[in-house]
Amino acid sequence: MLQRHDWVTPTLWGQPWLEKPPLYYWGAMLAYQAAGSVSDWAARLPSCVLATVMVFFIYVWARRFRRGMQLDAALITAASVMVIGFGRGASTDMPLTAMFTIAMLSWWGWYELQNRLWLLPFYVCLGLGTLAKGPVAIFLAGVILLLFVGLRRGWRFITATLWLPGIVVFAAVTLPWFIAVQRANPQFFRVFILEHNLARYATDLYRHKQPFWYFVPVALLGLLPWTIFAVAALVDAIRDWRYSVTEEPGKEDLRLFLTIWFLLPILFFSLSQSKLPGYILPSIPAGTILLADFILRREQDGDRPPFWLAVSHAVLCAAMMVAALSVPFRLVHQEITKAAWIVAVALAIIGVLTIWLSLRAQGYRILRFATLVPVLITFALVLRGTAPMIDVLQSARPVALRLASTTLGEVRTFAVYDVSRSVEYGLGFYTGQKIASYERNEIPEVKHVVVAAAGSQKELEYRLKGRKVEWVGRFLPQKLDFYLVSAAGAPATTSP
Repeated sequence: MLQRHDWVTPTLWGQPWLEKPPLYYWGAMLAYQAAGSVSDWAARLPSCVLATVMVFFIYVWARRFRRGMQLDAALITAASVMVIGFGRGASTDMPLTAMFTIAMLSWWGWYELQNRLWLLPFYVCLGLGTLAKGPVAIFLAGVILLLFVGLRRGWRFITATLWLPGIVVFAAVTLPWFIAVQRANPQFFRVFILEHNLARYATDLYRHKQPFWYFVPVALLGLLPWTIFAVAALVDAIRDWRYSVTEEPGKEDLRLFLTIWFLLPILFFSLSQSKLPGYILPSIPAGTILLADFILRREQDGDRPPFWLAVSHAVLCAAMMVAALSVPFRLVHQEITKAAWIVAVALAIIGVLTIWLSLRAQGYRILRFATLVPVLITFALVLRGTAPMIDVLQSARPVALRLASTTLGEVRTFAVYDVSRSVEYGLGFYTGQKIASYERNEIPEVKHVVVAAAGSQKELEYRLKGRKVEWVGRFLPQKLDFYLVSAAGAPATTSP
């Protein structure tokens, strides 16, 4: 499985790698070599490492440009739900976000210091972001910067940003791979640029249709447990910027920059016809850094959180712990036990009182510590209770294990029918094979196994027009059945 090291036309998780840029693939290959095998944790390692690099850079950047908020900026970012989740996931979203964040903060370093050395990491990381998930990195950065300098009426900063050595560096980072993969795979431009970028945005090609407002709750949930204060920081930044336009031009530049960076990806992807939570992950670091700046300002002014703000935050943190305790029961459709209710109520009461009293007594400077305690409790509850349930009910790993124990013999060709994309791609990873899809008319001519939604035998027999379809097993937690399909042209017999 995944033994190929061809950097132009390899496969990943059983899918052609020409569909995705290579940054995550290269990281995964290094992780597999370091681990000595292909494993779950090694597949997640690139996202974990890059998330850590991003948090460390935020700390260093804040220490240089906003001394006093560096610890808050780093820890709030690291402890937000979306960063924790995608930092543990084997996807291209965190590599893009990490490189995009470093690029944008580097640009701000140049904007504030007028030292073009800061443009080098801007162009390098923008190039790596492009290799992480395509031209969306260039587009988002360009629109954010244009909107920022437009509101500041500083168009000269755009022409100064277009620095020839930086552009050459960007081209040196990105073009070798794009040229090589296009030469090796003439369909690359169509598959990657037209389908995986333009068609994905403009149409529901991959069945990810969601309402326009979908990313608003996603962003609010992604900022947990800091959502209440992050929204307050955002409102405060917009209000203060409107005042500073006439009174003190330029004073609120950083907060304006972070506000645009936070809001624009959310608005842009809200217009998309295809929506997935990871699309707005690049917004989250802007929101967490904006919150750290808000806390620093309030500390310097000697303020304490208003009653409603402290109570709302305390209730949200308590609700997060209670949810982590109760979700395992909901996943298996069981009533929460009396003992669990007692523990949940006790956690909620203790959490609300402790956080509220701490904020009232110590002010904003205790916010980080008072919030990280429930975060750690929630994380422990999730790892102990919720994660094993999610593994059984959502992961393709137990499906692949059951499949391996069910389909003995020399059958090494697999297909799927009426299952989620996560199951399809997950099976590709765990089997090391390209998984054919009946819904894309990729029906193998050879003998193969189909993983399908439970009760699909009649539909498969109709689609296969006489080929033998034999039920060979199931994975009940995810309501999946396994069917053995005879080779095309083989005599069909009545299936049991």
